[in-house]
Amino acid sequence: MISAVAVPTPVLAGSTLSAWRVSPDRGIELRTAPGTPVRAYYEEGGQGAGPRIWFDLPGAPLRRRSLSGAGLLQEVRVGQPDESTTRLVLEFRAGLRLDPRQLRLVGTSRDRWRMDLRQFPPRSLPILGEGQMESPAWPAQAGQNLRAPRLGPVLGRGQSNPTNTPLPRLNRGRYLVVIDPGHGGPDPGAIGIQGLRETDVVLDVALQTARLLQSRGVQVLLTRTSEVDVDLPPRVDLANRSQADLFVSLHANALTMDRPDVNGIETFYYEGGLSYRLADALQQRLMAISPGTPDRGARPGRFFVLRRTVMPSVLTEMGFVTGEVDAPRLASRPYRRQLAQALAAGILSFLTQSS
Repeated sequence: MISAVAVPTPVLAGSTLSAWRVSPDRGIELRTAPGTPVRAYYEEGGQGAGPRIWFDLPGAPLRRRSLSGAGLLQEVRVGQPDESTTRLVLEFRAGLRLDPRQLRLVGTSRDRWRMDLRQFPPRSLPILGEGQMESPAWPAQAGQNLRAPRLGPVLGRGQSNPTNTPLPRLNRGRYLVVIDPGHGGPDPGAIGIQGLRETDVVLDVALQTARLLQSRGVQVLLTRTSEVDVDLPPRVDLANRSQADLFVSLHANALTMDRPDVNGIETFYYEGGLSYRLADALQQRLMAISPGTPDRGARPGRFFVLRRTVMPSVLTEMGFVTGEVDAPRLASRPYRRQLAQALAAGILSFLTQSS
C-alpha cells in the first residue's frame, strides 16, 4: 500500500534538496530553498522488503547515490524518478511495521522540514546525513556571500590550546575559509595499518581546525561535516560560490601495506604565487609537529579541486596511513589535535601576512 503522508502546514520548499539528516532525537530533517512544497509518501513492506518513506522535491539531483544505514534503517537513497524530481528514500528493515498516521511532515520554517520518527526505539536509528543543516539557507540575492554557522570554540573555559602556542585573532567576519575533508561515506579513502581509514583522520582534523579558526574570527565552510559522499564538483562549487578567501583540502596518503618504510607529509598547489605561499606555510607548520617523518615539501599538483577553484588552494597529505611512523600518529587523538592546531596556525599566519 502506498499512501501520502499528511503535510499539515504547507510551507515554501526548494527546487532542490540542500541538506538532510536523521537526527539523534529520532527525526528526519530536510533543508530546502524556498519555492515549492515537499511531498512525503509511505509504502508498507512485504515479501522480504521493509517499509519505505520518501520525499519528492522539484529539480533533478546532481547525481544518484545511496548510503548504507544501521540499526532499523537499512538504506538511504537519493534518486531521480523523472527528469524534474529529486527523491530522498529511507528504506527500513524487513519485518518492521509502522503506523503511517504518526508520520507527519511539518514545515518548521521557510526552508526547514521535519518528520518525527518516535515510533522507533531509542538508539535504533543511525545519525546520518548530507549537507549542512545549520548553514544559512540560500542567499537572498545572486552573488551574495555565503557564510558559515558559528561552530563554537574548540577549547573549554580554562583550557589551553594543544601546543600552547597562541593563535592570532583576526577581525571577525573578514575572512572565509573552505575546509574540504576528502572522501567520506561509502568512499573511506585509503585504508592503512590496523584498519586506519583516511576519512576518519581527515574529518576529525577538519572539524577541529574549523572550530579553532572560527574561535579566532575566521568564518568557515566545510564541504562535509559527517560521513557522507560528496563528489568533487560540488566541493569546488561550494568554494567558488561562497567567494572564499582560501580552500584547504585535507587527505592522508597511502602506499601498499608491505612498504611501511614510506612516510612523509606533503602539500600540493596548482599554480605558484599565493597558492604556493599557502602550501609552504602549512607544510612548515605540519613538519614542526612531526619530527622523524620525511618532509616531502610543497609541490605542484593537478588535482581537480586545485585546478577548478578560483582562490588560493592547497591539498595537504598529512602522512601515510600505511607508514610505520605516520600511521600511529594519525590514529592518535592528541596528534590530530596538533595537526588541527598547526593547520589553523598556518592559515591564520597566511591571512595575516596577506592582508
